[in-house]
Amino acid sequence: MKYKSSPWAWVPTLYFAEGLPNVLVTAVAAIMYMQMGLSDGELGLYTGWLNLPWIIKPLWSPFIDLLRTKRWWILTMQILIGASLAGVAFTLNTPVWFQASMCCFFIMAFASATHDISADGFYMIDLDEHTQTYFVGIRNTFYRLAVIFGNSVLVAIPGVLQVMYRNRIAFTWSLVFYGLTGLFIALWLYHGVMLPRPHDDRQSRQSASEVMSGLKETLLTFFTKFPVKATIVVIAFLLLYRFPEALLNTMTKTFLMRPNSDGGLGMAPTEYGLAYGTIGLIGLTLGGILGGILVSRDGLKRWLWPLVCAITLPDAVYIYLAYAMPSAATGAGLTLISSCLFVEQFGYGLGFTVLTLYMLYYSQGEFKTSHYSICTGISYLGLMLPGMVSGFIKDAVGYKTFFIIVMATCIITFVVTALLKIDPDFGKKTEEPEKTE
Repeated sequence: MKYKSSPWAWVPTLYFAEGLPNVLVTAVAAIMYMQMGLSDGELGLYTGWLNLPWIIKPLWSPFIDLLRTKRWWILTMQILIGASLAGVAFTLNTPVWFQASMCCFFIMAFASATHDISADGFYMIDLDEHTQTYFVGIRNTFYRLAVIFGNSVLVAIPGVLQVMYRNRIAFTWSLVFYGLTGLFIALWLYHGVMLPRPHDDRQSRQSASEVMSGLKETLLTFFTKFPVKATIVVIAFLLLYRFPEALLNTMTKTFLMRPNSDGGLGMAPTEYGLAYGTIGLIGLTLGGILGGILVSRDGLKRWLWPLVCAITLPDAVYIYLAYAMPSAATGAGLTLISSCLFVEQFGYGLGFTVLTLYMLYYSQGEFKTSHYSICTGISYLGLMLPGMVSGFIKDAVGYKTFFIIVMATCIITFVVTALLKIDPDFGKKTEEPEKTE
């Protein structure tokens, strides 16, 4: 009898491996480049481009099945991510460190997006419906642990090393990325042994032309399932619901860590890792859980506006911090900053429930999975484009005025939400009909 790995042996590590490169590309890279001298305008523009693979991945995801198995894609992408991590580590100490490291981050981003597609598909192929349901919380937890690890530990370690090596920033970051290279090689070796080989995980018999035809049909049905005006409203909502968050995404990181002379709070990497990377992400997770509970009880329409207020109004904490300028070097100051970040992230977790559930609502019917993937890509685009100009706005007006502008843009979120039409019963638990003898 052939041995079959328990899901406990590979689901946690697979989703940790899925979450880690994402947080490295979308968050840790910005902090590293900030320490290495890039302005906020440059940070927003260049790191914003790194979101592109997650935006366009629905365009190549159908073609994954044409070549080899999902298991093969998982292992190949993991070793490619490891190689790109080594590339970042090596190039940071060269004269072309920025161009070369950005190239490596782009490779990492495309490999990570492809790994996402393959891992999620493998999860659904190997596990039956009951086991998928049982492990969905496990996979999400380990994905979230990877995000916490990236935003806390992987920011704090360079800070400690910079003290040991007298502020040699490029050298200390290269050490971190060499360590991550070793970690991903270890994950690749482990999964090469522990990932099962499900019978259904095989190369598709479809031709490339058939897949292309299916992709065209998927895109056509996505944009024509509602009347034109309603479709425009949906796309506007997906693009603009998180507009304030798109502006804040990178600038909050720089605000927390830049020195007081530049208008920032001057947090050390270890302080940032605790306040934002740990306390903030705990708030985000708890907010997401509570949002799901509330909507499942009363439906999305009942909680729509409270959740919209939750994702927008707590952004005001950054205005307060920009004027109060508490010092994270004191216990009281660090507690105050952490509390503000918890409130803002908790609100974001609550409000993000609206976007997630509306994407599910719009994706109902034929091509459900593909349409949800397209919705995700459009929403990522809505984060990317404002984020690319956010640094230039902040550099022009300073943090205080920038955060006021962000609060003013919350009206955009309210407007696009007001245009939505939602079934009052969507998301609400339905009563099962009584069984009759």
